[in-house]
Amino acid sequence: MINLFNTQIESLSIHRVGNKSRAEAIFLSENTFNVNDEITPLLKEYFFKPFREKEENYYQFAHDVDLDYNDMFNFANEIFANPSSVHEVSKKITKHLYEQSNHPHIKNGEVYVTYLTHITIDNNPVDAIGIFKSELKSDFLQFEENNSNLEMVLQQGINLNKLDKGCIIFNYKKEEGYKILTIDSNRYDARYWLEHFLSVDAFQDENFMTKKYLKFVQDFAKDVVLPAEDKKEEVMFMNRSVNYFAKNDEFEEQGFINEVIDNPDLQSEFKNYKTDRAEKYSIEDVSNFPIANNAVSDVRKKIKNVINLDTNVQIKLDFINPESAEKFIEKGWDEEKQMYYYLVYFNKEQKS
Repeated sequence: MINLFNTQIESLSIHRVGNKSRAEAIFLSENTFNVNDEITPLLKEYFFKPFREKEENYYQFAHDVDLDYNDMFNFANEIFANPSSVHEVSKKITKHLYEQSNHPHIKNGEVYVTYLTHITIDNNPVDAIGIFKSELKSDFLQFEENNSNLEMVLQQGINLNKLDKGCIIFNYKKEEGYKILTIDSNRYDARYWLEHFLSVDAFQDENFMTKKYLKFVQDFAKDVVLPAEDKKEEVMFMNRSVNYFAKNDEFEEQGFINEVIDNPDLQSEFKNYKTDRAEKYSIEDVSNFPIANNAVSDVRKKIKNVINLDTNVQIKLDFINPESAEKFIEKGWDEEKQMYYYLVYFNKEQKS
């Protein structure tokens, strides 16, 4: 988990990169930009807001042969070893980005390379490198007084409410390729920023493993539990699964199966489902891992706990008190109407 509240921009280098396939130029600033008190808060909001709003999915620098062959990993090493070199290294970073800008859809734009201090990640204070790119220009109006008239001038500029691309490289977990957060708002070429420029893979920490395994469990509920049982059992299965993750610090697969799946046939189906699809979820050899509580909370928010019926009726199940659904909701079949029904027991209606 990151905290950007006290982050300081110690250095800012601004360059411009064009599209190499269209023979557009690259412009490298000779000196750093002098950040003042007026523009600093605007830049911090522009750079950091997308990372506060986005779910934290971390990446790490990677290479098929060896991490030392990853250009961006080496640039990061150079800066962290000597922060005063950030401007000169920012030129190398911009040139590297230019070399990757050869897809016809890639837009030219400004590149901002920053050295950041007073960042906290996983409760550790660290420095970081921020690399951001603005691409899309917005129209805006300026007004000028001309003698006795007020004239309107159409201009173009950067919309500070939307960052197009960016990454923050934390000086943390260097041996694993650093921990990195990245965003790409304009995915016209999804491989350009992540694969070609940064060359990163997902950072496989407890946050990654928790989310991946819960996604696997969620798909098992949809593909196996729902067809074998019904919507209520699918919802309750997911509720038991999330509760297991919420109350434990460590995931142990057999313990999870014993606690969450009552039906022996479904236990076998669960193991078969994992064998068939483990590679898709990156959990091939995973049976134990530390549980990330933040990831569990994120997944819980996205799980649907509503049974939608074709009679335009909805039944919402309570994930806080799951025993209520087990005790007070029964499903049956009405021979006369030839329809299924849910029988709901209660003492009195609650006031909303």
